Amino acid sequence: MTNTKEHILSLLEQVSDPEIPVLSILDLGIVRDIVCTSDKDVVITITPTYSGCPAMDAIAFDIKLKLIENGFENVNIIYSLSPAWTTDWMSEEGKKKLQSYGIAPPQNMSSRIEKLLFEEESHIKCPRCHSTNTKLLSQFGSTACKALYQCSNCKEPFDYFKCH
Repeated sequence: MTNTKEHILSLLEQVSDPEIPVLSILDLGIVRDIVCTSDKDVVITITPTYSGCPAMDAIAFDIKLKLIENGFENVNIIYSLSPAWTTDWMSEEGKKKLQSYGIAPPQNMSSRIEKLLFEEESHIKCPRCHSTNTKLLSQFGSTACKALYQCSNCKEPFDYFKCH
């Protein structure tokens, strides 16, 4: 069987983010390139969500494991820091999965900047009750890529996946 990029993408769709298991690494948008050097050899380039992200080694291991389980013999993972990852690379499906999981997905960067510049306080939509009557509790949530918010309507705390 010839291993194609489409086949590899279908395998990578099964590799989850260890910190947010409802998201695949494709949902996150961290897979930057796939190069098949032969039928059994592949080079995957990934970009961390931020430099120093502790999940990247686990993700690289999971990628290698998934591909080796499916017949690849040589899997090389390259980390690329440039261009820097942005939440704009996340899939729309991934953002919906975050919302369903109880994490407010990132707003698009241009609307976030506009709100920061022209409104007193930007309100993030609660993933549970969908109210925008929310407040920032801490810029640091359960992981470095999330902030902690609380909904003033349902009173529930929730993570917000910060824009980068």
